[in-house]
Amino acid sequence: MQETQTPPHRKRARLVVPSRSDRFLRNFTELIGGPMGHRSAPGIVSPGFFTVERVLIILTVLAALLGIAIKDYCRANGWETPSQFYSTCYSDFPELFRNRGIGDGAFPFVTPGALFEYPVLMGLIAGITAMLVPGQGVTDARILGYFDVNATLIAAVWIVTVLATARMTRRRPWDAAMVALAPGIVLAGVINWDMWAVALLALGMYFFSRERLVLAGLLIGLGTATKLYPVLVFGAIFLLALRTGKIRALLVTAVAATLAWLAVNLPFAARDPAGWKYFFEFTQDRPAGFSSPWFAYNLVAERLRWTILTPEAINTLALNVFLLACVLIAVLALTASRRPRLAQLAFLIVAAFILTNKVYSPQFVIWLVPLLALARPRWRDFLIWQGIEGLHWAAIWMYLGQVTSGGVSQHNIDMPYYVLAVAAHMLATAYLMLRVSWDIWDPQYDPIRRHSMDDPHGGPFNNARDWIRVDLLRPSASVVPWRAVSRCG
Repeated sequence: MQETQTPPHRKRARLVVPSRSDRFLRNFTELIGGPMGHRSAPGIVSPGFFTVERVLIILTVLAALLGIAIKDYCRANGWETPSQFYSTCYSDFPELFRNRGIGDGAFPFVTPGALFEYPVLMGLIAGITAMLVPGQGVTDARILGYFDVNATLIAAVWIVTVLATARMTRRRPWDAAMVALAPGIVLAGVINWDMWAVALLALGMYFFSRERLVLAGLLIGLGTATKLYPVLVFGAIFLLALRTGKIRALLVTAVAATLAWLAVNLPFAARDPAGWKYFFEFTQDRPAGFSSPWFAYNLVAERLRWTILTPEAINTLALNVFLLACVLIAVLALTASRRPRLAQLAFLIVAAFILTNKVYSPQFVIWLVPLLALARPRWRDFLIWQGIEGLHWAAIWMYLGQVTSGGVSQHNIDMPYYVLAVAAHMLATAYLMLRVSWDIWDPQYDPIRRHSMDDPHGGPFNNARDWIRVDLLRPSASVVPWRAVSRCG
């Protein structure tokens, strides 16, 4: 009689619980019985129906409903200026539906002459969602329907983002609660279609962490075809490939991303070159956008009669300052005593881009939320940053209400207060960059590595040895490939 073999038991990892590991959260758990006891075994003992992922989905749905409720004034009374600003319920969806011909049947990048100032995949999303709204023409009912369709789909991709973030760090799925409950996403998630790009990047990073490089590259390429910022993650991948010598990981992912981006863009570029180029020309020629440091400077300069920066000067300055920031990040990545994690470098690069770019829209804050949850999951810093971003979010609508309509003075804020709100948002982001940089320089402060993990998001870079590491104080102690070769010889 043949003996049946039982499959080997797969040991499950014990989860890191925020009420234990995060000192700030420990102070807020008394209402639910205090921090989880040390004799409990989350991740090993079954929680029943309320698994971590199911709880995260519930939290995300509640946050999404709150985000839509914030827009309720406009949903009931219409998106009109200045009330949409004073009621803080502005969204690009109604504006583009009315003023880009989408409500009258124009399909971005398909209908001749229908110019659209966003990348191709975002234009396709805008056109397809318009087809889901019944009726014809630009009516109040169709505008509301267009908003609701897009808000519902954004809630769905928000859930995808949360789950991808939770699964990237197997022992720390609760870090994704930052993404599920982020006030920045609640306030700004339905302003535009940026959440689609955020979800595609999160999925791309998830598959990269599982070393499925081709699929990761395809998703990052699709994210770049939706919003350009996901391409910045390749800066982090490049630095880690250089430090570890794993160049193949960079090449495979980059080639797949390029093919995905070309597959989306080439057909429309060949069909209507002028319409396809409009996004790039619009980006190049537009003046400084609201809440960018360059816009804030011009406001102050105009009042103090200083020199106003032209769009051409801002383009040059923004590019040069961003490149300088990237050089400093590269120096940090190649000189730190221990290899940085992928999420840390990705956060630093995207945050540097946000701080130096000539455009900062309120919804850009959602780009950083999943990256911060992976790079530095500390709730105190996260909530302080989100609180400051909330103040900036309110300030920009009060300021826009003033400059676009000259509305009732009691609702307006003067320019200096708006500039202070912009400065506060920039300082809060810069502070997070400083904390992440310090975690890289001294890994004992890194919340991830304090729990005996190396780089759970790094995929092929996880637990990799250094190929290049520069020691600025002792050059002879640097790790370089030719020195290793000479030793072997």
